[in-house]
Amino acid sequence: MKLLDRYILRAFLEPFFICFAGFIAIWLVFDLMGNLRDFLDASTSLKQIARFYATQIPDVIVISLPVALLLGSLFSLSRMSRSNEIISMLTAGRSVVRLLMPYFVVGLLASILSFGLNYEWAPHSAAIKKALLEQITKSKKRLDRGSVDGYLFRDRINDRTWYVRHLRENSLEMIGVHITQQDENSDITRKWYARLAVYQEKTKTWLLQRGMCVDFNTAGDIEKVDDFSTDARTITGWTETPWRILSSRLEPQNLSIPELHDYLKFNGDLPAGQLAAFKTYVHHRWALPLQCLIVLIMGAPLAIVFSRRGVVGGIASAVLLNSAMMLSTSLFLALGKGNRVSAAAAAWLPNAIFLFIGLTLLYFRSTNRDLPKFGFGQK
Repeated sequence: MKLLDRYILRAFLEPFFICFAGFIAIWLVFDLMGNLRDFLDASTSLKQIARFYATQIPDVIVISLPVALLLGSLFSLSRMSRSNEIISMLTAGRSVVRLLMPYFVVGLLASILSFGLNYEWAPHSAAIKKALLEQITKSKKRLDRGSVDGYLFRDRINDRTWYVRHLRENSLEMIGVHITQQDENSDITRKWYARLAVYQEKTKTWLLQRGMCVDFNTAGDIEKVDDFSTDARTITGWTETPWRILSSRLEPQNLSIPELHDYLKFNGDLPAGQLAAFKTYVHHRWALPLQCLIVLIMGAPLAIVFSRRGVVGGIASAVLLNSAMMLSTSLFLALGKGNRVSAAAAAWLPNAIFLFIGLTLLYFRSTNRDLPKFGFGQK
């Protein structure tokens, strides 16, 4: 790395990390103030509070990165513009694109980090926060993801209906299971009752313990009873897994990319309207991290000005464009979830629009042309 690149990078990273740390600190203070009463009422320990907030860090990082990158680039580039350092670098033979290359490298690395967090950890943060907060307010000693009581699941592909008296997320065991098998005419052909059902991942089988299996004829009369109240039965060939059984109660914004793919795989027979939100979030998980790079491509040309009077206009225009991108991302996400536009368009169209705007601004600045005006003026 050349000396000038190191200087530009250092001038950018310092305000970036200050903004990034500031956003996290502000979020922590406001969230702590909102939940302080619940923590005090439940006599929550500092260790529990620390664990509570540690689960939220991935989501906060994903949200804060684009804004911190934008503000850091605006501050550093506008400072160098006011001190005529940018003009000196350009006069020395550096192009605008080459000058901004360290910014774009950082933006790309930030996008990779954001995607890594958005792949699994960040989507789980909201669900974990809700479950942990409920357990804290209920004064439970152990903080863990919640349990479910009286849960009903319908497997439409295999015509099986599951009723589970009690199960825990991320557990392979279910307590009090009642499984009903139907034929193509919706007639009940068999029922299983078990006090405990255990899914065996290695063999992809279910072990039903302390229960019975009842067969029915076409008239609905009992034909056969298999009593295993002191024994167990191994069931093969079932495609249901504990995660799939729980998936029907999960919200798409709380699912990771593998979980979203699994949901669409096992629930592909649902109407398109019900699957729209899950398809949209699959694309959204990939599209959102790229905004770390897009905000730099869009904001950096506006921060490079050759007049002191143009600094405020450039910064205001960049902030306005970033706000418009955030608003359009939320708008198109809502349209995709409502099946008004395709999932791919809902996730990628805002990125495409503002990437085009950013590349246009970069072209104007690199060819020394006047930038388009966004209502605040550019000189």
